[in-house]
Amino acid sequence: MSRFRTILAAGILSLAACSSDPGAGAPFGRWLYQLQDAEPADIQGWSGAVIDYSPDGSDDAAYAQSEITGIASRGTTPLAYLSIGEAEDYRFYWDPDWVETPGGNDFTGDAPDWLGHTNPDWAGNYKVRYWDTDWRDDYLKPYLDRIIGQGFQGVYLDIIDAFEYWADPASYGDGGETVTAGDPVDDEEEAALRMIELVGWIADYCRTHSALEDRFLVFPQNGERILDYDTDGTYLETVSGIGTEDLWYDATEPQSTGDIQFRLNYLRQFRAEGKQVLSVDYVDDGSGYGGGENIDRIDDYFSDCGAEGFFCYAARSDRELDRINQIPGYQP
Repeated sequence: MSRFRTILAAGILSLAACSSDPGAGAPFGRWLYQLQDAEPADIQGWSGAVIDYSPDGSDDAAYAQSEITGIASRGTTPLAYLSIGEAEDYRFYWDPDWVETPGGNDFTGDAPDWLGHTNPDWAGNYKVRYWDTDWRDDYLKPYLDRIIGQGFQGVYLDIIDAFEYWADPASYGDGGETVTAGDPVDDEEEAALRMIELVGWIADYCRTHSALEDRFLVFPQNGERILDYDTDGTYLETVSGIGTEDLWYDATEPQSTGDIQFRLNYLRQFRAEGKQVLSVDYVDDGSGYGGGENIDRIDDYFSDCGAEGFFCYAARSDRELDRINQIPGYQP
């Protein structure tokens, strides 16, 4: 295991690197990724923690401000998970009258123009036209107000790669299915630029309304290929870093060397600019850390991740993210 240490200064995750080369065995810090049933009192010993604003995703169960500030008081930077490329039918903003059948694509006349098809891999998650100002002002803004009011020190933005989805004409409905009206995008470049604009708006809104101001952290998850369209460096300058999933493993199966290198070419651009990379691979099959393929896979992941100077988290391969995944020597 690589030797590591971390420091937390002014509420900002910070790598304390012993080497000036972030790709040559730089130490790594520890971060927690738990989106269900997180107990704030149990979160300690981590550099940062990405959790939902509520243990079950509902507004009624939302964490109290004292619980989130308590995480920070114990030396862990709390980041709030927020999907900006999909709407979730269990959130406070969802109106069940938008669809005829829960989880279906049979939209009613009440459905907003920004609503797209449901994600076939995640029931109840619907693609959204993220560039729509109604989605931004009427749904994301009150969500951000909750997060800021709870005392979170940053946001962790999911479904950035929605720009790839909306660049595909098939995403607008075929095979007799109906989707609500809404302006299409011409190509992937336009879709990417609209996502860059939204992330910039979120960063500006949070940094204007949070007491942390410019120290409020913004971490997009995945979609690193958006850098192809960040020609003026706006996106890279705006974000605090990036989160990445499934870089070395697809659950317990190794990714191809070509795919890994392709993504690393982008992620290293973040590191070169002093940005932090939060890596999660779902490599732990739950069989324990006593030996065999599971321990070999976990060791390999931490070795590769640490060598890149990333923050690393080995999650369970069921992808539930419903526990603190304790691994001796790696994760408390």
